[in-house]
Amino acid sequence: MKKRAAKEWIIRIILLMIGLIIAHLGVTLFLLVDLGSDPFNVLIQGIFRRLDSIGLIPGLTHGRVHVAISLLIIFILLAVDRSYIKIGTLLCMIFGGPIIDFISLVLSPIIGKVSALPIRIIILALGCIILAFGMTIVIKSDAGTGPNDLVAVVVSDKTKKKFSIMRIIVDSLFVIVGWLLDGTFGIGTLICAALVGPVAGFFMPFSEKICSKAVSVI
Repeated sequence: MKKRAAKEWIIRIILLMIGLIIAHLGVTLFLLVDLGSDPFNVLIQGIFRRLDSIGLIPGLTHGRVHVAISLLIIFILLAVDRSYIKIGTLLCMIFGGPIIDFISLVLSPIIGKVSALPIRIIILALGCIILAFGMTIVIKSDAGTGPNDLVAVVVSDKTKKKFSIMRIIVDSLFVIVGWLLDGTFGIGTLICAALVGPVAGFFMPFSEKICSKAVSVI
């Protein structure tokens, strides 16, 4: 039974990592077109740009700021209720930022040359769809949730308020703070807000079947 449980966790972690890579490919696409990103990355982008403008931290990247803020969120959640933190939460924190940096390095020379607004909007929408699909794989892997997604979950549980309302409030705070710090809030943020939820809902049953079949192999 212990071997089976160990194998199941390995498969779930592999699924989570695949989902994480897919999701952050989507995030990178709409970061590169610079029309506005998802709420959490508006915050990360704002913090990164503000710190980068000061120039006190050498080698600073969007990905490294992503890791640092995710780590801060985990420390806060550990103080509030450590039961929310799973191994997948730590993996999302550790690998999320570097994945964005790596994909940005590969795709930036290509997407950076795209100037036509309609094509940039198409790339942005494609990024939202990819993000939504990857997100559902992460969720259905049942190995843990990313730190930024956990914020709304914990606030909802502790306040006994609807998750949907708390998610809107938390995302709004991310956007406001990020925008004040010079993060890009634009049509991309609105498209992301409109697309990601419904598309994730569409992919959720499909992703559940994928993850269930993968785990049932053992």
